[in-house]
Amino acid sequence: MILLGVILLIIGFVTGISILWTIGVVLAVIGLVLWLAGTLGHAVGGRRHYY
Repeated sequence: MILLGVILLIIGFVTGISILWTIGVVLAVIGLVLWLAGTLGHAVGGRRHYY
């Protein structure tokens, strides 16, 4: 999700499409929050482990 957000940020910046920029920021922030919660040991998506 973080990678998709960064890709959308780059595409939105290069093409000047503001909605892509906004969606990219939202996806990147949500991805970072979920990644941080997972590294702190909280269950993300109802799972404690990725396997």
